[in-house]
This record gives sequence, structure tokens and C-alpha cells, in this order.
Amino acid sequence: MSQPDPLKTDCSKCAALCCLALAFDKGREFAFDKNPGEPCRNLSGHSCSIHDRLSEEGFPGCVAYDCLGAGNRVVQEVFGGQSWQTEPRLTRAMMEAFSAMREVHKRIDLLRAALTLSLDPRADQTCREFLARLEQHRWSGSELNAFEVGLALEIDIFFYGLKDVLPEDFFADR
Repeated sequence: MSQPDPLKTDCSKCAALCCLALAFDKGREFAFDKNPGEPCRNLSGHSCSIHDRLSEEGFPGCVAYDCLGAGNRVVQEVFGGQSWQTEPRLTRAMMEAFSAMREVHKRIDLLRAALTLSLDPRADQTCREFLARLEQHRWSGSELNAFEVGLALEIDIFFYGLKDVLPEDFFADR
């Protein structure tokens, strides 16, 4: 049996982490300002009270946003289904884990994209190894905290080594 795609967002398995952790500024994409760590005023439980009319209410940025599955993976994998809403003591840890998991998932997305390019066999193998490590690993909070100064840095150095092979706009849409 194959594992589910870790980049598949499933809001029903999340705790509305994007509605808590992310900040936004009033403008074309959002109807009001929101600070990080401040629950969105449209949040009702784990759902958006205006989800079916986000664009009409001035939130096209919410419509366009995709956490690439980081939220559901943090809630289910790292916190065993717990929520900051029922366990307020978890709020900071869940926000930090969400931020770090978004970085993990960005690297997965980049590595998958790199595999569509004509890489030399050694680079292709390295890319596949990094991808397998990220996709198959079950993350803990402490591992996510260490990710950016460890494995993420290794992956970024790998990409830097490919700078002459990657298209100029490779990182633009990611």
C-alpha cells in the first residue's frame, strides 16, 4: 500500500494552523491586518466562518494559500491529533512546528521539481535520497526545530551546486 502524498493539504485533519500562525496585511489580498499568533477573526472552531465566500469578503489571499500539507501533517504526525484550541499550552509549539514543516514541504516540492530536469546521474541520485528522507520521515518537534540548521542547509547547498543546471526562474514560483 502506498503512502499518502505528504504535500496533499487536508484541512479536515488540521487545527487551522494557517489561520493562527500566519500574518497578513490589509490590502488587495486581505480585508484586515492579522498578526502571527493571533487567531483570524473569521475562525470558528477549526473552520473558516466565511470559507464559501472568502473572495467576496476580501480574502483572495486565503483562497490562493496552500500549506502543501504542512498543517495536517503537524497536527496528525507531530501532535497526534491534538489542537492548540483545546490545549492552549501547545499554541507556540504548534506554530513553530508548522513553520518548520512548511520548510520541509517546500524542500520536497523543490526536490520533486528538480527531478523533472535533466540532472547528471549523481545529482539525480542525491536528489532522490534527500526526497526519500523528507517524505518517509516521521517528524518530531525537536527534529523540526533542528531541520533548518541541518538537513535543510544540506539541501540548500545541494541546490546551490546545481545553479548552472537549474532554470533561472526555478525558485520563483515556490
